[in-house]
Amino acid sequence: MKKQLLGVIDAATYHEDLQELLPHRPVAALPFAGRYRLIDFVLSSMVNSGISSVAVFPMSGYRSLMDHLGSGKNWDLNRKRDGLFLFPASPSEADKESGIGCYSHYAENLDFFYRSSQKYTLISNSFTVINTDFTSLLEKHIECGCDLTEVYKNGRALDIYLLETSLLIDLIESRAETGYTCIKDVFEDMSSPYTVCRYEYEGYAKRVETIQGYYKTSMELLDARVWNTLFKRSQPIFTKVKDEPPSRYYAESTVKRSLIANGCQLKGKVENSIISRGVTIDNGSIIRNSVIMQKCQIGENCVLDGVILDKDVTVESGTVLIGNPTNPIVIRKGSYVENAKLPANSLMIL
Repeated sequence: MKKQLLGVIDAATYHEDLQELLPHRPVAALPFAGRYRLIDFVLSSMVNSGISSVAVFPMSGYRSLMDHLGSGKNWDLNRKRDGLFLFPASPSEADKESGIGCYSHYAENLDFFYRSSQKYTLISNSFTVINTDFTSLLEKHIECGCDLTEVYKNGRALDIYLLETSLLIDLIESRAETGYTCIKDVFEDMSSPYTVCRYEYEGYAKRVETIQGYYKTSMELLDARVWNTLFKRSQPIFTKVKDEPPSRYYAESTVKRSLIANGCQLKGKVENSIISRGVTIDNGSIIRNSVIMQKCQIGENCVLDGVILDKDVTVESGTVLIGNPTNPIVIRKGSYVENAKLPANSLMIL
């Protein structure tokens, strides 16, 4: 049954409330949990569900996403048959507003769906943190005789859909007559001729759509129960492999309730935080309740609490940045924070 599923990941959505973390990357490529990107979770769930053909539909600014996904080797998708496909939108399409499962974007690559041998298509957004086997969704879809099924969590739609590939092709080709611009339109049309179903997902699933949501979901990973639910030995989350040495913990360092990726140099104090690859934290510095992305450099005697540092940020010695869970301070990629002053392109959520 697993071989009946075709995977489609819609990576074209732009979130205004995440703009401070997205000026140089799509939301699919947003770093998460120290060593992953958001797309890794849905993509790994598809691979662990036996899906061997996955199409990713990004909009613009997708260079970082292409660099991350590569040939799909890390997800065992570098295949002679099927595998990983990337279908960027054309310049004319990139300017349009579109929802998850935009038919006009798919129409530009309709041959892909015609050539696919899988009977069913699973369509998902790229920003839901989830680890699941979609086989149970397919079984329920078939058992209930559904034309289209939408996945929900606690009564909220996750923007994950299942339907027959032939029906998807029909919806794409008839969009001018029906007025449906994306798959969500079918569910919102009360007079739709199709049998639509809701599938309530009981596992852990969080949509990351705002700065506050990104921060909150990141902090939830520090709860061992959440971590063990999301990161399972039987269903690993795959990501781009980077060969870096183990992190070095100096004698003066202390680390409590935190996630530390590899390649770090830690001389300060870290509490309740997520530290990504290649981060340096110097003597006397205190990092609490923060998300520090790849290759940030934090000088001596700094205090960072309730802070999100994007990649390659340098924080000068003696700097104090204090945010809070509802108002985290966000520092953009490559910024230099000098003498406790926020750079001009930083953001404190108010």
